[in-house]
Amino acid sequence: MKLDAIMWDYDGTMANSVPKNISITKEILSIVAPHLTGSNLPQCLKSEAAYHEANHAAKNWQELYTDYYGMTESEMLEAGPLWATHQENNQTEVKLFPGIEAVIKHSSHIPQGICSQNSQASIRKVLKEHKVFEPFASSIVGYEDVPGHHQKPHPFGGMKCLGRMLGELTKKVFMYIGDHEADVKFSRNIEGELGKESKVISVAVAYSGASPNDWQEQPDIVASSTSELMSIIKRYT
Repeated sequence: MKLDAIMWDYDGTMANSVPKNISITKEILSIVAPHLTGSNLPQCLKSEAAYHEANHAAKNWQELYTDYYGMTESEMLEAGPLWATHQENNQTEVKLFPGIEAVIKHSSHIPQGICSQNSQASIRKVLKEHKVFEPFASSIVGYEDVPGHHQKPHPFGGMKCLGRMLGELTKKVFMYIGDHEADVKFSRNIEGELGKESKVISVAVAYSGASPNDWQEQPDIVASSTSELMSIIKRYT
């Protein structure tokens, strides 16, 4: 099988946004749940390692907020809409994982897109800073592009991203690269939406702290490093 396009998750797959995510979360907690700040700060917000562990264990951001941060459901619902604005305003530096620029540039002959629950503006800013924006110029789908009830793992955003890349989606082979079990479900849901004549290869990356072997929903391939990810993509191009 030869790839017709590659679609990426962003946070934890392309970019290490953890320092910024922790900073944003602290800001939001101070607004909607001040009882979870200061000496009562959730343990998973006290270090990058603890954040990675909680983020990969949670099924989705709602569960992360309630089960790991200790928010009530009403606090969680109030916090969710604040994320995009705080993400755009927060100036904490975000870096791409070492080797990601090389993978993107190697794959520049294939249409590439991003479907993420981060804001499109934030993604664009980081890609431009790292000089790898061009392959994604017209194919970034962010949080604000997808209705709340159609966020991942619902296939809506993925179909939108693929449509921007190729237009015609029948009899195609795609790869979706992510770092969360929900990304595997997302891949399967997109494949189901496309129909049996198309294939979505699910690649899970483990270099940001994920443990794909522990997931109930298994990816097709696991990449433990960006160099291994490069090799996987070469196999299909």
